[in-house]
Amino acid sequence: MKRVKVAMIGVGAISGIYLKNIRDMFRNIELVGVCDLVRERAEKAAAEYGVPRVYGDMHEAFADSQPEIILNLTRPYEHYDVSMAALKAGKHVYSEKPLAATLAEGLSLAAEAEKRGLLLGGAPDTFLGAGIQTCRRLIDDGYIGEPLGGAAFMICRGHETWHPDPEFYYKHGGGPMLDMGPYYLTALVNLLGRVSEVTGAAKASFAKRRITSQPKYGDVIDVDVPTWANGILQFDSGAIATIFTTFDVYYASQARLEIYGSRGTLVAPDPNTFGGPVSLLRPEDGEAREIPLLFGHRDNSRGVGLSDMAASMAGGGDFRASSNQTLHVLEIMSKILESAEAGRRLSMETPYSRRQPVAEAGL
Repeated sequence: MKRVKVAMIGVGAISGIYLKNIRDMFRNIELVGVCDLVRERAEKAAAEYGVPRVYGDMHEAFADSQPEIILNLTRPYEHYDVSMAALKAGKHVYSEKPLAATLAEGLSLAAEAEKRGLLLGGAPDTFLGAGIQTCRRLIDDGYIGEPLGGAAFMICRGHETWHPDPEFYYKHGGGPMLDMGPYYLTALVNLLGRVSEVTGAAKASFAKRRITSQPKYGDVIDVDVPTWANGILQFDSGAIATIFTTFDVYYASQARLEIYGSRGTLVAPDPNTFGGPVSLLRPEDGEAREIPLLFGHRDNSRGVGLSDMAASMAGGGDFRASSNQTLHVLEIMSKILESAEAGRRLSMETPYSRRQPVAEAGL
């Protein structure tokens, strides 16, 4: 099997699971180099995971003829500059979520990739896991009848109590909608299809946040983005769903994702995970029943979308986590926040079509 070569830009907190899974799980991709603004991070990752090259900067990586794909793991507000430079260097790009910090940036990236005939897409790829794929099979096979709508909730008190460097979550490109919304919205569009209109309401409940984690304990963050965002989504199919994301609430559990149909209700697992319980409530059963997971990738399989990208490059079918999806999700989030400011419903413009589901034997 030909292994597609990848260069990683950004070796922050999320990089560990990518490094591990590229080395141990996905046989069709090979990490040939890493780069970080803090060179010591890149050197440590290279030594631990057997990566042959540490680049001095991202432009050195883009100039290297070996990597075909650039894996962009930088902070959200840096996604555009890194991805655009990679595309202009002739590289395919797989980016952590969101695709970009603004819709205008996302549209520009998608146009550049199309102009150059390059693949662009990225996280989240949790929708390719056993949990959401089992839900899709149940919906597609009619177990809940006609899908009528859904509800998604991501409720927490923020990241400043545990994250070592939480400030960017409250700056441009951050906030609960852009940070966590991609998991829930990616799951919703995979289960219910394209969104046609959105209505939003949003606020920042607290002007400042105090860090209580190390190493920045006691520092105060100025909050520049909404930390409470509600959205109402109208789908092309006629289904209607709600999404609520917040960094402002003390809550016992974080995630809830439900799909409502004419014949039953489906409770999906946390869309930030690959597995998790799936339950189905139908009136003839009298109670919700847990459904066995039908697919692989039940544990943390981050990078499966990158592997799927490599497979599509080799002629292996759809690239499921493409910019067709990541751009549509970015527009949903952007329009929710824009609607909140404008005080009116907004129409969606980006196309979206659900890609083929995962086969039971794997991608």
